[in-house]
Amino acid sequence: MMRKVIFTGVLLLGACAAVRAQSLASFKEGLAQKPAGGARLEVVEHGAAARAVEQGGNTPGRVRFKGYRIGIFFDNGANAREKALAAREAFAEAFPGEKVYLVYENPYFKVTAGNCVNSEEAIVLLGKIRSRFPEAYLMREDLTVADLVR
Repeated sequence: MMRKVIFTGVLLLGACAAVRAQSLASFKEGLAQKPAGGARLEVVEHGAAARAVEQGGNTPGRVRFKGYRIGIFFDNGANAREKALAAREAFAEAFPGEKVYLVYENPYFKVTAGNCVNSEEAIVLLGKIRSRFPEAYLMREDLTVADLVR
Protein backbone atom coordinates (compact mmCIF):
# COMPACT_ATOMS: atom_id res chain seq x y z
CA MET A 1 0.00 0.00 0.00
CA MET A 2 1.34 3.42 -0.90
CA ARG A 3 -0.03 6.82 0.01
CA LYS A 4 1.01 9.85 -1.95
CA VAL A 5 1.08 13.35 -0.55
CA ILE A 6 1.36 16.34 -2.88
CA PHE A 7 1.95 19.79 -1.43
CA THR A 8 1.14 23.11 -2.94
CA GLY A 9 2.58 26.33 -1.59
CA VAL A 10 -0.61 27.28 0.26
CA LEU A 11 -1.04 23.84 1.80
CA LEU A 12 2.59 23.74 2.84
CA LEU A 13 2.34 27.16 4.50
CA GLY A 14 -0.70 25.93 6.42
CA ALA A 15 1.07 22.72 7.33
CA CYS A 16 4.02 24.66 8.73
CA ALA A 17 1.67 26.46 11.08
CA ALA A 18 -0.03 23.23 12.15
CA VAL A 19 2.90 20.81 12.37
CA ARG A 20 6.33 21.10 13.98
CA ALA A 21 8.90 22.04 11.38
CA GLN A 22 12.28 23.23 12.56
CA SER A 23 13.19 23.46 8.90
CA LEU A 24 11.56 22.62 5.61
CA ALA A 25 13.99 19.72 5.19
CA SER A 26 13.19 18.23 8.62
CA PHE A 27 9.48 18.68 7.93
CA LYS A 28 9.81 16.65 4.73
CA GLU A 29 11.96 14.03 6.46
CA GLY A 30 9.33 13.60 9.16
CA LEU A 31 6.63 13.09 6.55
CA ALA A 32 8.72 10.53 4.70
CA GLN A 33 9.31 8.30 7.74
CA LYS A 34 7.69 4.92 7.36
CA PRO A 35 4.22 4.97 8.94
CA ALA A 36 2.98 2.20 11.26
CA GLY A 37 1.53 -0.83 9.52
CA GLY A 38 4.20 -1.05 6.84
CA ALA A 39 2.53 1.40 4.47
CA ARG A 40 4.83 3.46 2.28
CA LEU A 41 4.43 7.21 2.02
CA GLU A 42 5.84 9.16 -0.90
CA VAL A 43 6.26 12.91 -0.43
CA VAL A 44 6.07 14.86 -3.68
CA GLU A 45 6.74 18.58 -3.43
CA HIS A 46 5.00 20.83 -5.89
CA GLY A 47 7.61 22.90 -7.71
CA ALA A 48 6.46 26.21 -6.26
CA ALA A 49 5.91 25.02 -2.67
CA ALA A 50 9.42 25.68 -1.35
CA ARG A 51 9.51 29.06 -3.08
CA ALA A 52 6.13 30.02 -1.54
CA VAL A 53 7.31 29.09 1.95
CA GLU A 54 10.54 31.03 1.46
CA GLN A 55 8.67 34.09 0.21
CA GLY A 56 6.21 33.83 3.10
CA GLY A 57 9.10 33.85 5.55
CA ASN A 58 10.70 36.90 3.94
CA THR A 59 7.59 39.05 3.72
CA PRO A 60 8.12 42.39 5.51
CA GLY A 61 4.73 42.20 7.29
CA ARG A 62 5.42 38.74 8.65
CA VAL A 63 2.46 36.85 10.00
CA ARG A 64 2.90 36.14 13.69
CA PHE A 65 1.21 33.37 15.63
CA LYS A 66 1.41 32.07 19.18
CA GLY A 67 3.83 29.23 19.77
CA TYR A 68 6.20 28.06 22.47
CA ARG A 69 9.86 28.28 23.30
CA ILE A 70 11.86 26.97 26.20
CA GLY A 71 13.42 29.55 28.49
CA ILE A 72 16.88 28.60 29.71
CA PHE A 73 18.13 31.93 31.07
CA PHE A 74 16.50 35.12 32.35
CA ASP A 75 18.43 37.68 34.42
CA ASN A 76 19.20 41.36 34.85
CA GLY A 77 21.88 41.14 37.51
CA ALA A 78 25.57 41.88 37.40
CA ASN A 79 27.26 40.11 34.49
CA ALA A 80 23.87 39.08 33.06
CA ARG A 81 25.08 39.64 29.50
CA GLU A 82 28.12 37.38 29.95
CA LYS A 83 25.99 34.72 31.67
CA ALA A 84 23.44 34.87 28.83
CA LEU A 85 26.20 34.45 26.24
CA ALA A 86 27.58 31.49 28.21
CA ALA A 87 24.10 29.92 28.46
CA ARG A 88 23.55 30.32 24.71
CA GLU A 89 26.95 28.77 23.98
CA ALA A 90 26.37 25.85 26.38
CA PHE A 91 22.96 25.20 24.84
CA ALA A 92 24.31 25.27 21.28
CA GLU A 93 26.95 22.70 22.24
CA ALA A 94 24.50 20.43 24.08
CA PHE A 95 21.70 20.64 21.47
CA PRO A 96 23.26 21.44 18.09
CA GLY A 97 20.04 20.78 16.14
CA GLU A 98 17.87 23.23 18.08
CA LYS A 99 17.56 26.96 17.48
CA VAL A 100 18.67 29.18 20.34
CA TYR A 101 17.94 32.89 20.75
CA LEU A 102 19.50 35.58 22.95
CA VAL A 103 17.53 38.80 23.31
CA TYR A 104 17.73 41.86 25.50
CA GLU A 105 14.38 43.15 26.71
CA ASN A 106 15.19 46.07 28.98
CA PRO A 107 16.33 45.34 31.69
CA TYR A 108 16.57 41.55 31.17
CA PHE A 109 18.78 39.27 29.10
CA LYS A 110 16.79 36.27 27.93
CA VAL A 111 17.93 33.03 26.27
CA THR A 112 15.25 30.84 24.70
CA ALA A 113 15.31 27.77 22.51
CA GLY A 114 13.13 25.94 20.01
CA ASN A 115 10.22 26.91 17.80
CA CYS A 116 7.30 24.79 18.96
CA VAL A 117 3.91 25.19 17.36
CA ASN A 118 1.93 23.29 20.00
CA SER A 119 2.21 22.61 23.72
CA GLU A 120 2.78 18.87 23.28
CA GLU A 121 5.86 19.47 21.17
CA ALA A 122 7.10 22.07 23.65
CA ILE A 123 6.67 19.71 26.62
CA VAL A 124 8.72 17.02 24.87
CA LEU A 125 11.46 19.54 24.08
CA LEU A 126 11.36 20.84 27.67
CA GLY A 127 11.94 17.31 28.95
CA LYS A 128 15.04 16.93 26.77
CA ILE A 129 16.42 20.34 27.70
CA ARG A 130 15.89 19.86 31.44
CA SER A 131 18.40 17.01 31.38
CA ARG A 132 21.09 19.68 30.83
CA PHE A 133 19.31 22.83 32.09
CA PRO A 134 17.19 21.77 35.12
CA GLU A 135 15.75 25.28 35.61
CA ALA A 136 14.35 25.45 32.04
CA TYR A 137 10.74 26.56 31.71
CA LEU A 138 8.01 26.66 29.09
CA MET A 139 6.95 30.04 27.70
CA ARG A 140 4.52 31.39 25.11
CA GLU A 141 6.21 33.26 22.28
CA ASP A 142 5.24 34.93 19.01
CA LEU A 143 6.61 32.88 16.09
CA THR A 144 6.70 33.52 12.34
CA VAL A 145 6.79 31.21 9.34
CA ALA A 146 10.43 32.29 8.91
CA ASP A 147 11.21 30.90 12.39
CA LEU A 148 9.94 27.50 11.27
CA VAL A 149 11.62 27.20 7.89
CA ARG A 150 15.10 28.50 8.63
